[in-house]
Amino acid sequence: MINLELPKKLKASANQAHQVAAEIFRPISRKYDLAEHAYPKELDTMAAMVEGLNDSGKGAAGAALGRGDEPKVIGNVNGGNMSSLMNVIETCWGDVGLTLAIPYQGLGNSAIAAVATDEQLERFGKVWASMAITEPGFGSDSAAVTTTAVLDGDEYVLNGEKIFVTAGERSTHIVVWATVDKTKGRAAIKSFVVPRDAPGLSVARLEHKLGIKASDTAVLLLQDCRIPRDNLLGTPEVNVEKGFAGVMQTFDNTRPIVAGMAVGLGRAALEELRSILSDAGVEISYDTPAYNQHAAAAEFLQLEADWEAAYLLALRATWMADNKKPNSLEASMSKAKAGRTGTAISLKAVELAGTLGYSERPLLEKWARDSKILDIFEGTQQIQQLIVARRLLGKSSAELK
Repeated sequence: MINLELPKKLKASANQAHQVAAEIFRPISRKYDLAEHAYPKELDTMAAMVEGLNDSGKGAAGAALGRGDEPKVIGNVNGGNMSSLMNVIETCWGDVGLTLAIPYQGLGNSAIAAVATDEQLERFGKVWASMAITEPGFGSDSAAVTTTAVLDGDEYVLNGEKIFVTAGERSTHIVVWATVDKTKGRAAIKSFVVPRDAPGLSVARLEHKLGIKASDTAVLLLQDCRIPRDNLLGTPEVNVEKGFAGVMQTFDNTRPIVAGMAVGLGRAALEELRSILSDAGVEISYDTPAYNQHAAAAEFLQLEADWEAAYLLALRATWMADNKKPNSLEASMSKAKAGRTGTAISLKAVELAGTLGYSERPLLEKWARDSKILDIFEGTQQIQQLIVARRLLGKSSAELK
């Protein structure tokens, strides 16, 4: 039998994350939505707390995720991944953009956790690392990387352009996907840790976006950018048979976390909607069939059921990661379901709240704008469904496109 009750050790950090969301994020949410690209200085007060959480493997996307450094436990393990999921649900209940702007909590940290050697984890375990994958010529097809990394003595020389890099201007390091040999296809794609001050790295511009305006989204240029050769994450060997499973393993960690972001935002929208409906005299009952209730109440019950399914899928994918079980299928399922559900809940909440929902008085319209990115980055809805189909049918990427 599956026990879905959270252990006490997870509740403590999740409660702390909820206090951050309620006391810091919610009060400044609208402020930084209107002041796009302005750095939320209020987050500086969280630096010490975040470092402490990372040291214990409980960060929102900390470098301890997915590592085998948890104590040996017989039976179920709830480690860094599960703790991070619980924390990110709470912080995104407060604000998704501000969650993405938390210092030292970049998506690149999860890449470091997934494929770094122990020595690299020692060097990069406490940096603020963003992730640079997407390029002007491709979005969801991660195998289409054209940025190159050429070995020159003891250094790699990187050339290319990366777009839509979350925290691309503020982070201290960037994890860049580049190919070491274009003739060998996706197997030659590797991850490189590029320090902010590396010669040849520059920020071309910041993007103006639909949502998550508190988070900086940058275009980065790599022009003869030189980094030490041991900044290549994992092994430098190109294994054609294995493909680029090593770098793709990053997504097995990050996709359930993104699902958690959508779960947190969806819960916020549901709570706000329920309050608005209650004030309008709409009663929501769990004892009466939906078809015998107010139409808005019936809609709410359906949204809540979808939210519950998304939450449970995220829990499963994250638990599998902590227990070292292959979770590529489940990670994509959780991301697909939660991304779609978060968008559906927030948009329907705006609709059911009427003119109030469309105004800037509550945060509903902001959450609706923020939600869409959670259905896009870390792989779109279509990409997740394609991965799920491949896993279920036993097809390779070449056989099912």
